[in-house]
Amino acid sequence: MDVNQAKQEHLLALKVMRLTKPTLFTNMPVTCEDRDLPGELFSQLMKEDPSTIKGAETLMLGEMLTLPQNFGNIFLGETFSSYISVHNDSSQVVKDILVKADLQTSSQRLNLSASNSTVAELKPECCIDDVIHHEVKEIGTHILVCAVSYTTQAGEKLYFRKFFKFQVLKPLDVKTKFYNAETDEVFLEAQIQNITSSPMFMEKVSLEPSLMYNVSELNTVTSGEQGESTFGKMSYLQPMDTRQYLYCLKPKPEFAEKAGVIKGVTVIGKLDIVWKTNLGERGRLQTSQLQRMAPGYGDVRLSLESIPDTVNLEEPFDITCKITNCSSERTMDLVLEMCNTSSIHWCGVSGRQLGKLSPSSSLYLPLKLLCSVQGLQSISGLRLTDTFLKRTYEYDDIAQVCVVCPYNSPED
Repeated sequence: MDVNQAKQEHLLALKVMRLTKPTLFTNMPVTCEDRDLPGELFSQLMKEDPSTIKGAETLMLGEMLTLPQNFGNIFLGETFSSYISVHNDSSQVVKDILVKADLQTSSQRLNLSASNSTVAELKPECCIDDVIHHEVKEIGTHILVCAVSYTTQAGEKLYFRKFFKFQVLKPLDVKTKFYNAETDEVFLEAQIQNITSSPMFMEKVSLEPSLMYNVSELNTVTSGEQGESTFGKMSYLQPMDTRQYLYCLKPKPEFAEKAGVIKGVTVIGKLDIVWKTNLGERGRLQTSQLQRMAPGYGDVRLSLESIPDTVNLEEPFDITCKITNCSSERTMDLVLEMCNTSSIHWCGVSGRQLGKLSPSSSLYLPLKLLCSVQGLQSISGLRLTDTFLKRTYEYDDIAQVCVVCPYNSPED
């Protein structure tokens, strides 16, 4: 994995080792019944094995820790740590030693050295040690370039480099879906899948909203005074498992009335994910800014602000509608027409003037109607006409209401 730039013998030796946390030692217990030929031999050997847990020798996990045997995998969001040592293998004093460590990615070159100053001299059998850290933020090929320059006693300046190449893998697969509500609310579903080979402890999954929105998490269930996570007390994500997180975003009060502004907002925010793996090793991943498709409300938007959950058959009830001029440039002069359907009957005067509506402004309209058919009924039949442009907007399936009969049926 390393390539020397120069083939000549150098007075200094460079060693690089990745620093990772150890793993629990595992063994393969071998057991048999007492009546078998080995008898208690296997059981006695496991009890004498220092790596097993006393009283639980048949468990694969032991009490000892195992140091890393290879370079291992590095995942996006983790911290790459490495130990660099320069040792004087010669019998002479070496002067003006400079050790430099750079990390080359596909897009940039980063200097990871803690100090760029030279060491005046290095005596025989002495060494210069350094530990570097870097939070990995790119996937793909990374090359750690370690360069050493020094001066011999004869005044000759020498220089050599070593290259350490490794791959940064993707730990999580994140997919998002947006749902635009009838109001200005936006619901975000985030699907997070663990695509590593080891379980993860999901420490935090949060949504950092953009400046125009407030966010509320919908991942807890209220139980008494405290909320309990929908994923239980142990928030582990096994390899290849997927978990869904849900968030609700509402416009801030200062932007809620600016229909034209909210309509054109596509940037929602970004996800911040923090997890822990082997022996508490932490990783963090932030997505880029999440964007949604802006909803197409047209020039005039009609939404329902209030409606009863249940109404009585053939009894008038009240609803409140909100009419918004989504245009940011022109004023509208609106006329409201109410058209009856087979089950919905509007009360009031159809064809009445609503007056002028300025750009990006709204008005609240109370209406009265009744239903002539039982069951779940769809409220339809409203029509708005802009007299300035002679343009008509029709609104069907505005909302649904449950219609019940208030009279008790006679007993048989």
